[in-house]
Amino acid sequence: MLSLVIAESALELVPREIQKHNSVRASAKRLGKRPSEILLDVSWHFAAMKGIKNEIKRGRPDLIHFCLLEACSIPIYLENKLEVFVHTIDDKVIFLDKSVRLPKSYHRFAGLIEKLYSEGRIEGDGKNLLEIKKMGFGDLIKKINPKQVIGLSSEGISSSYQQLAEKIDKDACIVVGGFAKGEFSESVTKNFDKMISVDRNPLEAHIIISRILYELEKRIIT
Repeated sequence: MLSLVIAESALELVPREIQKHNSVRASAKRLGKRPSEILLDVSWHFAAMKGIKNEIKRGRPDLIHFCLLEACSIPIYLENKLEVFVHTIDDKVIFLDKSVRLPKSYHRFAGLIEKLYSEGRIEGDGKNLLEIKKMGFGDLIKKINPKQVIGLSSEGISSSYQQLAEKIDKDACIVVGGFAKGEFSESVTKNFDKMISVDRNPLEAHIIISRILYELEKRIIT
């Protein structure tokens, strides 16, 4: 089965070192939660995030929401020909059951992910609809065990979406960065068989996902 990994995703709870910052305390109070229980979000925590490690790659849970809505609401996913995984910047992996239906409202999505971090899983109809585990990117790739791992990055070899789709094995794993700025870390790229650049423009992750999956969908389903 084809796999999509949204890697080093900017989706995490507020890290310990900035939980006492005024902006974090204020947003936690507004949500009725502890600072340790809310998602790191640059929209609210910009001042607190100044100077933290990998600052430019963090605090964009909205981007992951867009990515998941794109990937999990199209025929290739609904017809059980695509698995989707979220690998986070703090080395956790979110597993999605095929029957999960993610909320289209960002605020509901944020609340769902905060609950997932707190409880470890979201259950429904006797299934783990969502589950989060401590796991590095390399361990996730070993678990998926694809025939090839292809990272999409501006630093890769140039190709069109269509050309790439024609060469991808049906048991391949496509990796897209789940961050707004920056590049993949070496701990991720060392697992790639190929690194491909599919657009000369710096497009956001959800646009890249929608375009490559559309090309793959035409080849695999039709």
